[in-house]
This record gives sequence, structure tokens and C-alpha cells, in this order.
Amino acid sequence: MNTGELVELGQQLRVDSVRAAAAAGSGHPTSSMSAADLMAVLFARHFAYDFGAPDAPSNDRFILSKGHASPLMYATFKAAGAIDDEELLTFRDDGSRLEGHPTPRQLPWVETATGSLGQGLPVGVGIALAGKRLDHAGYRVWVLCGDSELAEGSVWEAAEHASYEHLDNLTLIVDVNRLGQRGPTRHGHDLDAYARRFQAFGWHTVEVDGHDVDAVDRAYGEALSTRGQPTAILARTLKGKGVASVQDHEGLHGKPLPEAEEAIAELGGPRDLRLNVRQPSPDGARPARHGGEPVLPRWDKGDEVATRNAFGEALAALGTARGDVVALDGEVGDSTRAEFFAKEHPERYIECYIAEQQMVAAAVGVAARGWTPYASTFAAFLTRAHDFVRMASISGSGINLVGSHAGVAIGQDGPSQMGLEDLAMMRAVHGSTVLYPCDANQTARLVAAMAGLDGIRYLRTSRGESPVIYGPDEEFPVGGSKVLRSSGRDRLTLVAAGVTVPEALAAADSLAAEGIAVRVIDLYSVKPVDRETLRTAAEETGCLMTVEDHRPEGGLGDAVAEAFADGRPVPRLVRLAVRNMPGSASPDEQLHAAGIDAESIAAAGRLLVGEAIVS
Repeated sequence: MNTGELVELGQQLRVDSVRAAAAAGSGHPTSSMSAADLMAVLFARHFAYDFGAPDAPSNDRFILSKGHASPLMYATFKAAGAIDDEELLTFRDDGSRLEGHPTPRQLPWVETATGSLGQGLPVGVGIALAGKRLDHAGYRVWVLCGDSELAEGSVWEAAEHASYEHLDNLTLIVDVNRLGQRGPTRHGHDLDAYARRFQAFGWHTVEVDGHDVDAVDRAYGEALSTRGQPTAILARTLKGKGVASVQDHEGLHGKPLPEAEEAIAELGGPRDLRLNVRQPSPDGARPARHGGEPVLPRWDKGDEVATRNAFGEALAALGTARGDVVALDGEVGDSTRAEFFAKEHPERYIECYIAEQQMVAAAVGVAARGWTPYASTFAAFLTRAHDFVRMASISGSGINLVGSHAGVAIGQDGPSQMGLEDLAMMRAVHGSTVLYPCDANQTARLVAAMAGLDGIRYLRTSRGESPVIYGPDEEFPVGGSKVLRSSGRDRLTLVAAGVTVPEALAAADSLAAEGIAVRVIDLYSVKPVDRETLRTAAEETGCLMTVEDHRPEGGLGDAVAEAFADGRPVPRLVRLAVRNMPGSASPDEQLHAAGIDAESIAAAGRLLVGEAIVS
């Protein structure tokens, strides 16, 4: 396209953005209008993509970080022939593929769900990392973000990561339209303020008039020719560009234009220009390599092994068997034991340093390119990245998360390091799988099983050594459990997971010596939960007691209660959990203070059985 045609294409994208929002009666047309020329030049001149083969390994990748400007993305899809005008006008309708903020669930040309601002660049960094370090491919990653979202700390985590990794295959386009939702942004149209910040992080920057299509074209060309640095194109634009009644005016964010027909006429009316997006050149990009079954590490019953160690050894073994497995860690690999993978497969290990949001985002980006990521840090620190986990679920992303140092059982480090909310957090994520192994062989099996699951998968590991109670050939199906003590005389069922399993077994042995038979269930699959085993135990013993190294809200106890949420009779359910605020103490002291050690469990069991006899 020549200059005049690019100008006309930009106007077409504005018109179609206005039309889509008008048809929906909602949306963000003014935010779309500011970036229309940026999109027109990118897709007409520089973006290499086959819309008929969105999974082609040599395709460039585009992320609309300012996801509220989805009308602009959909207008571009229409211009490229991916959707038609009839579908464009279904924007935000029930059942439409064109949701208010884009997701890849039904649109194969969308890389990741956006709309929670500050996430597009972090995920783009992950995709660019995959291209440079894993795929060894020539595709480029283009991210369009707004100036408002530069207030998000996650943007600067991504900026530093991109610079550190020399991601010259990554270009960020910042639509500096000056206006946020409630008024002016922090720096307004001061492009130099943004440039100084990106330059401080090691980026090449280009400042440009975002409505001068020739200047934008030159800026993109400069980004393509820059080596050794990511590029940030800082484009001065006007919100609502082209319509005098809304252009650069406050108070119009997230609203359809008040006089849409007049606005469309002012923009020159509807057009039907067609984009001939440049086809990518095959460059030998290789797909992720899958392999066979791993030879997992094995431990003998009675060995004392920390489940975090078992995770590290199992992940390294999985990486040997499967060339698609990638490990990411938040600069605690010597604690999570991800370092075992790093030593054996350094080419597939990504160090994210103390930047948990970026770590999860990078995992999402890597997964989008067909790899199988395992991202690990302390369970407590994953709380910082919960919004990224939530958005990954909306994207339908398949990532494995591993939280170590969970619960009060970590001991003297104190409450700031104790993951006590992670089970609740991960269980609340749509379609998630939550696993909590109690010994080394169980951990190894579950680590391998995670690779074949869909959605968000979370594994909780423990710091201290624990006895191996299962043989190395034991199977642990996701959604299952293990009944470790059982008889026809059981008067109570203890339901435990992770570090509380040995405590529950010791309590059961103590009660058995007193003539009180107790059933013990290892509920290693916290979500999905083994409903049938729990229901059978409730019917046969009359009372369930959950024991968890976690807060009482949202963890093991709630998972058990929900097994009876379909109208089944609810048994007596007692929950032992961490209700105190821990300090620094030894692991044994911590478990006792929380009331979840063997002595406390046995005492609660005696009380319950005594109450049952009296009643």
C-alpha cells in the first residue's frame, strides 16, 4: 500500500471500530481510533503472518496488550479477510467470537487473553524468548500497549527481562494518547519521559507522530534493523482521532460514540479496503520436540526425602525424555530444586530472577509456542502473580506451576515465607488441577503426569524431608486418593495431604493402640477431588476430619466439603488447619502450635469419638 492507501486503511479501521461499538452499545472506540494508523502500517507493511495457518511456526506474533481496544483488532481481522462484516457487527453479543476483550479461545489469531492491563508485554517477552532461545526462529513479536498501562510494575519486570535477554526480535508499540479512563495519564504526551525509562532498561527507543503513516513506517523499519536490543516505539496519538466532538476529549473512555452515524460520515464513511498481509518465509523454525516416557527417579520405602528434591529430580528426568519441557524459576532454583533441571538442560532453562509476574507470563508465552513449561518459586510468592495465573486460565493456557516451601512446616523462616493461601488461590482458578504429594515417589509420578494435563496445573512441594511411604511403582491417578489405614471398625476418617499425611498416620497408630480404629486418606489430588472415596468413608465412619498445613479457607477442608455439594448427606466434618499467625520456630513446634501435628490430631480424634459415644 502507498501512503494514501495507508491513510485510508487507518480511517477504515476507525470507522469499523465505531460501527462495532455502536452495534454493541458498548466498547472502547476512542481507544481504538488512536491506534488505527499504527495498526494499518504494521499489518500492511511489516507484519508477516498467514491467517490461514495461524499455527505456522514462522508467523510473526501480535499481542494487543490494551485489550479494551478490541474493536480495532477485529476491524483489522476484517480487513485481512479473517472475518466478515456481518461477524464484526456481532461484537460483544452473546455467543459471538468477538468478545469485549480478546481471547484465543475461539479466535486462532489471538495469542493470549488481554484486558488486565500490563500483561501483553510480559507474555510477549515469553514468546520472543521462545523464538530466540528455543525455536531458534526468525519470527518477530509485536506488542501494542497503551500509555496508561505503563504504570503497571509488570511492564517494567518485562522490560528488564527483555533487555537482559537481548530480545531484538521484540518490538513494543506504545499508543501514547494521553488519556486514561478517568482523565490524563501520569506523563501525558511527554514522549521523552517514556523514552528515558525504556532507555534506562536498555531498550532502543523511537519517538514518532503516531498519525504520520510514513514516520510510523520508518519507525517500524528502524525496529527491524536494530540488533541486540528490544525496541520501544513511542507514538504520540490522539484518543478519538478524526472525530472533532471526541478527539482528545476526556470522559469518553469505554463508551460508544454518542453520534455514531455523524462520526462515521466525518471519517469519510465505510470502506472495504483489503489487507494483503505479507506471508512469512519458512525459516526452518522447528516445533517443540516430544519424546517418550521418562525414567523417573526411585526411592525405597523408609527413605527420608524432601518432596522439593523429588520434584527437581523428576523434572530433570522428564526433560531428558521430552524435549518440549522447559523450566522457569524465580531465582530460587537452589531451594525449589529447579536447579537440577538447569544443570542437565541449560538450553531449556529460563531464569526469571525475583519477578514472579514475569515468570508466569513467560511460561504463558512459551506455552503459546507449543512448549511445556514448569515454573517454580516459593508457594507464598506465587500470590504476586495470581492475576497472571487467572488470565492464563482465560487464555486456555497450559502451564505447570510449582510452589515450594509451603505451610508452617518450613519452620524458622517465619510467616512471610510460608505459603498458607496457595491451595485456595489455585483451586479458585477455572479448570485448574491442584496436587499436593506427601512423599518422593508420589511427587515424581505427579510431576510426570502434569505434562499431559490441560489448563493450569499446580503442584505443592515441601521443604523438609519426609518418609517415603509408597513404592516406586505405585500409581497416582489425578483425581484419585490413597486409603492408607482402613478397617470395618473405623469410627473416624482422617483426610490429609502433603506434610500432614505422616502426622495423620502417627495419630492413627496412637489411637489404634487405645482401641480406636481410624481410617486415613491421603488426598493428594486436591482438585479434582476423589468424591467417591470420601463419600464411602463418610458413610462408613460417620465423621471426617481434614488436616492441612494451610489456612482453613479454601484448602483441603473446603475441597472435601464440596464433594458433598450435590445434595448428598453431609457428614460431620471437622477441620484442623493453620488458624494462628506463626512466628519463628522449628517445624515440629510450628505444626504443634497450629494444632496439626500427630499429638493434636490424636487429641481431636479422641474428643470426636467420645462425643459420638455420648450422643
